[in-house]
Amino acid sequence: MRLDKFLKVSRLIKRRTVAKDVSEQGRVLLNGREAKPSATLKVGDEITVQFGQKLVTVQVERLADSTRKEEAATMYTLLKEEPIVRQDDIFSRE
Repeated sequence: MRLDKFLKVSRLIKRRTVAKDVSEQGRVLLNGREAKPSATLKVGDEITVQFGQKLVTVQVERLADSTRKEEAATMYTLLKEEPIVRQDDIFSRE
């Protein structure tokens, strides 16, 4: 499954076009490396997304082409949620 589609289906990001844009801006890491929207995911992968002033890191638990809103959170496990010191640097943390 593509990274941008997973971010949308899992509802980590509301729309696929936004997920694509965020990835193209370098604000998404896949297993510690900057990822393109077309990157292929597998169960166990770790995704870090920069949302404004925080970093959210999740582990992929399952892949599905579609899911109900109530079940979307079962697609990943939240590993970390931490604030960022500077907006422009994804690796700066408090």
